[in-house]
Amino acid sequence: MYHAVAHSPARATHGLSVAPGAFAEQMALLAERGYTPVTCERLGVAWRGGPPLPPRPVLITFDDGYEGVHRHALPVLDRYSFPATLFVATGWLRGPYETGGALDLMLCWEQVRELAGAGVEIGGHSHTHPQLDQLPPERLWFELVRCREILTKELGGPPGSFAYPYGYSSRRVRQAVRSAGFQISLAVGNALAAPHQGPYALRRVTVRRSTRIEEFERLVEGRAIGRTFAKDRALTKSYALIRRSRQVLRKVH
Repeated sequence: MYHAVAHSPARATHGLSVAPGAFAEQMALLAERGYTPVTCERLGVAWRGGPPLPPRPVLITFDDGYEGVHRHALPVLDRYSFPATLFVATGWLRGPYETGGALDLMLCWEQVRELAGAGVEIGGHSHTHPQLDQLPPERLWFELVRCREILTKELGGPPGSFAYPYGYSSRRVRQAVRSAGFQISLAVGNALAAPHQGPYALRRVTVRRSTRIEEFERLVEGRAIGRTFAKDRALTKSYALIRRSRQVLRKVH
């Protein structure tokens, strides 16, 4: 799971950004080790009984829709003929649907279409990038449907995949994503994806600016993931308790 790819990212995205040189090095490692990138749609088809996945499959995903995906990541992906999946928050992208709130320079719609034409799958990431599990039903439905409507209009077909903003979801959110027409959805979880997680709660591994190539190789191979993200998981559990308490308070009031 990538976010921004930039030499000098904004402070808000710095930790989750990746330097262009590091991204190129990571993609070179995937090629050298014989990994075969696939799109989320391809994964979903395979795990629903379609044609099997190729040897050593891996997903390369980008969240939010930062401009560096087009400027820096696309040439590297083209070099290796690697497909990838980009999840865009439609209200964050530059253009007629812009709502504000973006954390850094975002893609424009022309760039999104160029990415799609180059083999990058474009998935949904909500409209304004809220914490979906904290929203009332009407607002949740708006975030999903508005995102899907805009992508369908701009790209000529509905998106099949979705990623939860911040990685947060709940049974209610997952059911809504399915009802909105998405066939597969990704969380974070910092673990390898597996069929038993179900098509609407697949996990991903975070790649950060601090991720060195040795650590990247271990993560891709599934080695020492638990140890690498132990602190993240502890913080996630603590924050989950806080967020559940907020939901209870909202219901009371």
